[in-house]
Amino acid sequence: MKSVKMDIPNCEDCQNKGGVFSCLSKPDKTILGEDKGNNFYKKGQVIFYEGNHPHGLYCIYNGKVKISKLGDEGKEQIVRISGNADTLGYRSLLCNEPYKATATAIEDSYICYLSKKKFFELLESNNTLCLNTIQLLARELRQSEQQLVDITQKSVRERIAEVLMQLKTKFGVKPDGVTLDIRLTRREIGDMAGVTTETTIRTLSDLNKEGIIHISGKDLQILRPDELHRIANIED
Repeated sequence: MKSVKMDIPNCEDCQNKGGVFSCLSKPDKTILGEDKGNNFYKKGQVIFYEGNHPHGLYCIYNGKVKISKLGDEGKEQIVRISGNADTLGYRSLLCNEPYKATATAIEDSYICYLSKKKFFELLESNNTLCLNTIQLLARELRQSEQQLVDITQKSVRERIAEVLMQLKTKFGVKPDGVTLDIRLTRREIGDMAGVTTETTIRTLSDLNKEGIIHISGKDLQILRPDELHRIANIED
């Protein structure tokens, strides 16, 4: 399928909502967008590599990106999947450290590259942006802690169900109301849950047979979200 040409607007005209920069006034967004770069990444293309040093900040205008780390034996562990309005690489930028993970486009994506200098200027002058950034760091820390607890205490079935519910919450569903608005391989779903690909395939097959989900290629439909939520054993 050919990629659709997309024009990325200036920061002050961006319609994406809910990102860390949504609190900025139009003049501050104009400052943020000075020296901004607009980049297109094809599916599978790496945006930055673990170990490289950051010089700016990435913000997803349209697309989906997986953040992953490689273990000692070369096994990939997906830390999270980011979408529209999400920022990438800000922790390493703030700490002045190399990237601790690799970012890879999992679909054709349009991503802005923002100036480190402009970002830091706004952090120093805008208390709300500082608070938003701190809250973002805190949420990701909580998610990492929960992921560690899940891997040690939850069953494979619970972990797979939780990943599917997280994808539904993060990316929503297509107009049919049941198909997840993101397409992942069985391996990627397993990597997110810390489960082998073979076990992921068996677990998804069981959920499919039980009528809780329906699988068609990489499209996955959640038919009984309440039951999937119960299986996931997610704290409300």
